[in-house]
Amino acid sequence: MKNYRKTLIACYLGFITQAICANFAPLLFLKFHNDYAIPLGRIALIPTAFFLTQLIVDFLCARFVDGIGYRRSVVASEVCSGLGLVGLAVLPELLPSPFAGILLSVILYAIGSGLIEVLGSPIVEACPFDHKEAVMSLLHSFYCWGSVGVVALSTLFFAVFGVENWKWLAALWALIPLYNIYNFATCPIERLVEEGRGLGIRGLLRKPLFWVSLVLMVCAGASELAMAQWASAFAEAAIGLSKTWGDLTGPCLFAVTMGISRVIFGKFGHRMDLTKFMLTSGTLCLACYLLASLAGNPLLGLMGCILCGFSVGIMWPGTISICAKHFPAGGTAMFALLAMAGDFGGALGPGMVGSITQRAGDNLRAGMLAGCAFPLVLIASLLILKSRSGEKTRR
Repeated sequence: MKNYRKTLIACYLGFITQAICANFAPLLFLKFHNDYAIPLGRIALIPTAFFLTQLIVDFLCARFVDGIGYRRSVVASEVCSGLGLVGLAVLPELLPSPFAGILLSVILYAIGSGLIEVLGSPIVEACPFDHKEAVMSLLHSFYCWGSVGVVALSTLFFAVFGVENWKWLAALWALIPLYNIYNFATCPIERLVEEGRGLGIRGLLRKPLFWVSLVLMVCAGASELAMAQWASAFAEAAIGLSKTWGDLTGPCLFAVTMGISRVIFGKFGHRMDLTKFMLTSGTLCLACYLLASLAGNPLLGLMGCILCGFSVGIMWPGTISICAKHFPAGGTAMFALLAMAGDFGGALGPGMVGSITQRAGDNLRAGMLAGCAFPLVLIASLLILKSRSGEKTRR
C-alpha cells in the first residue's frame, strides 16, 4: 500500500523551504550593505531577482514539467534550494563581486522555490485524499508557519550568536531542503491527468472562466503581499517600534493569523462552503485595509494589518481548489499559470502601495487605502465565479 502521508510531509517541508527562500535574505539586507559596501539601490534588486526568477520558472513549468516528470522536477527544486542557501554563505567570499555571489545564490534558490510553488499543489491534488480543499488549505498553511519560523528563529539566533554568524545559519536552513531530497525521491507521486490529456495553456486560455480565476489569483497575491510587505514599515512608522519588534509584530503576526485561517479551513473545511468562506474573507480583507488606512488610533491600524493575514489566508489555496474543481483536466499548466498570476499580484500589490505612498508624501495610509482595490476586485471575481457555477449546475 502506498504511503501518501510521506508525500504530504515532503510537500509540507517543500513549502517550509519556499518560506525560507523568500524570507531569510531580506533579514540580512543591512548586513550585506555594511559588510560588502553594496548600495541599497542594488540590494533592492535582490527581491526583484527572486520574484522575477519565480515568474520565469512558473511559465517554463507550464510548458515543460509534464515532459520532464514530477519527481525529477520536484527533487530538482530541493537541490536548487539547498545549494542556493549554501551558496549564499559561500559565494560572496569566493567571487570577485560579493553582490554577484549573493544574486547568483538568490536566483538558484528562487528556481527551487518556483518549482515547489508550482508542483506542491498538483502533487497533493493527485493523491487520493478525502476533502481535497481542506488538505490544500492545510498544505499552504506550512508556508505561513515557515515564514514565522524563519523570522523568529533567525532573530533568536542573531540575538544569541550575533548577526556576524549569519553564514552558519544559512547552512543550517539549507539542511531542510537537502534532507527533503530523500523524501521526494522515495514518496509515491501520481499524475493529475494522463500525458497528452491535459487542456494545456491554449486550452485553458480559451475558457472565459479561467480568465476570471486568473484575475482572482492576481488579487489574492496582491491583497496578501501588499499588506505583508508593508506590515513591518507600518508597525515602525505608525507605532514607533524598532526594526526588530516591527518585524516580529508586523509580518510575523500577519503570517500567524494567515496560518490560523488555513488551519481552520484545513480542519473544518469539509463542513464549509469554500466560495462563501472566500467571500466572507474578501469582505473582511476590505474592512482590514480600510481599518489600516483610516483608523485614527495607530494600534487599531496595526490590528487591521494583523487581521488582514487571517482574511487572505484562504484566498491563494482556495482559488487553486476552485480551479481544480472547475478544470479537472487543467494539469500542470493550470497550476503553473495560477502561480504566475499569484506571483504577478505579489509584485503588483506592494509596488502599487509603495508608489502611491511616495506620491502622497510618504503617507503609508494613503497607499493602504489604494490597496482596497484588490479585495474589491477579488469579491467581484468570486461573485462572477459563483454565478457561473450556478448556471452550470442548473444546466
